[in-house]
Amino acid sequence: MFRFAQHEFLYALLALPVIWALFLRAWHVRKRNIRKMGDPGLLAGLMPDISFSRPVLKAILFSLAYVFLVGGIARPQLGAKLETVKRSGVEIIVALDVSNSMLAEDIQPNRLERAKQAISRMVDRMENDRIGLIVFAGDAFVQVPVTSDYLSAKMFLSTLGPDIVPVQGTAIGKAIELAAKSFTPGDNKSKALIIITDGENHEADPVAAAEKAHDQGITIHTIGIGRPEGAPIPIGTAGGQRTYLKDKQGHTVITRLDEKILNKIAVAGGGIYVQANNTSMGLNRIYEKIKGMDQTEMETRVYSDYNDIFRYFIGMALFFLIIEWMILEKKNRFLQRIRLFKGEKEDEK
Repeated sequence: MFRFAQHEFLYALLALPVIWALFLRAWHVRKRNIRKMGDPGLLAGLMPDISFSRPVLKAILFSLAYVFLVGGIARPQLGAKLETVKRSGVEIIVALDVSNSMLAEDIQPNRLERAKQAISRMVDRMENDRIGLIVFAGDAFVQVPVTSDYLSAKMFLSTLGPDIVPVQGTAIGKAIELAAKSFTPGDNKSKALIIITDGENHEADPVAAAEKAHDQGITIHTIGIGRPEGAPIPIGTAGGQRTYLKDKQGHTVITRLDEKILNKIAVAGGGIYVQANNTSMGLNRIYEKIKGMDQTEMETRVYSDYNDIFRYFIGMALFFLIIEWMILEKKNRFLQRIRLFKGEKEDEK
């Protein structure tokens, strides 16, 4: 298990694009000044010591040194000892709708991004619970099996988008059926499914699937994200203007929140329905309700000891800095005289 003990220092990597922007700006000014003096091809013969590639190489080496230096400061660690611990908690699976309709912007920045942000914050609050992630559109897939590895769950969460599911649609029933199979087998009642969707179901009866899952001891909560009046679905830009999804008749498609079906699913699943808005997703309310469920003792293998490996990162940073320092921006005349291989004309002589 690899981790950064002080991962907040990794935000310093955000300065890297700024560094490169300044370098490219200086590079552009330099080339512009050379063009003012005359034709660059002719001037190259008058400036034999000037190298145009070495500054780029030095910038790359400096960037690598900076990345490893920041990584070293963030204290990278490798897990050294695994232990099996028993914890009391709840198993939670989040079924997230990733269909195209989730790109609608009636919830800012859009429905999908807002949902991902809320899930990430819920994972940050977890301690002894286990989390799983299912994505669905026209079909449903397990993205993260039930786990206590919160870092991996958040990493996969950040990559989700409509293109991850090849078939479009909103198959809520398939998501419920898949979730029922994805919980840890057993008779415990501490299993909760949270469905986040706009509710525009296009497949089989999800209410019947919810009733069946509830009979298996699974509590189902639903979050409706979007507005009943609906919003268009952005698909790109053309001529500087946003373009929206259209139907076969050329009319702009409006995706609307279907609260009725989500209410029915929640009732059938023994849970609650919450409508999300721009100020609250409602996930905290549902999580608090889940925490009130009977807790189940679960065995989890965790790393109890870590070894610091920041020395290797700092060493690599120093290595790249030394190489960067050794490379001069001008060509080295002494090295230019060294010829490892003779040309054909010299061989003939």
